[in-house]
Amino acid sequence: QVRLIQSGGGEVQAGASLRLSCTDTNRTSSNNGMGWFRQTPGKAREFVAHINWNGGITVYDDSVKGRFTISRDRASSTTFLQMNSLKVEDTAVYYCGITRFSNGSDVLWDYRYWGQGTQVTVSS
Repeated sequence: QVRLIQSGGGEVQAGASLRLSCTDTNRTSSNNGMGWFRQTPGKAREFVAHINWNGGITVYDDSVKGRFTISRDRASSTTFLQMNSLKVEDTAVYYCGITRFSNGSDVLWDYRYWGQGTQVTVSS
């Protein structure tokens, strides 16, 4: 059973930075892709970034490209999302997930497990 525990997040002003972490406590995800999605009330969960099993391939949504960086530390089974130059429109609950295969994905149903979600609030 995979269990993803998220940490980080919080409330910051526009232009600030935050780092989210997602740890696979059972260390079963080392050969799987990982991704970050976000969700606001009344809207579907949307893709933010994904990374393949060894960290060699990363993909970003255009809305965060150049500001966010996804990375992973396989030794600790932790995936990170470094968020810089935050904007008000980045406000959302952020979720990490594990894909069903070795690559990441921007498709929601390619993910088989999710973290508990963490709130990020950016104020102007």
